[in-house]
Amino acid sequence: MKSFEELLAIKEKMKDKVAIRQASDDTRIVVGMATCGIAAGARPVLNAFVEAVAAEGLAEKVTVTQTGCIGICQYEPVVEVYAKGEEKVTYVKMTAEKAKEVVEKHIKGGTPVAEYTIGNGTL
Repeated sequence: MKSFEELLAIKEKMKDKVAIRQASDDTRIVVGMATCGIAAGARPVLNAFVEAVAAEGLAEKVTVTQTGCIGICQYEPVVEVYAKGEEKVTYVKMTAEKAKEVVEKHIKGGTPVAEYTIGNGTL
């Protein structure tokens, strides 16, 4: 970047992705982004959630954010979904592809994807 104009162009390009991370009371998707999560692939998972929420037109109702260590490093990347009036759902060993499926089935459809959760018995 060599000029202020280039900086403004980058800001404009990234505006939609950053806007999705603003607070919403309806649903929060929290991706564990401590060192263990990043090493296990949490960054592409976070990006996939941001992109899928935007693509589905859910940005007004869904916040995608990150946190530090969730405390279950052996299951990274870990994602917690907090939906208003529902119990928290913890997804483990996530990938970008799984993230897109979670947005489609859980966030949009209302049904958690049980096989990706910590209590599914197959881990």
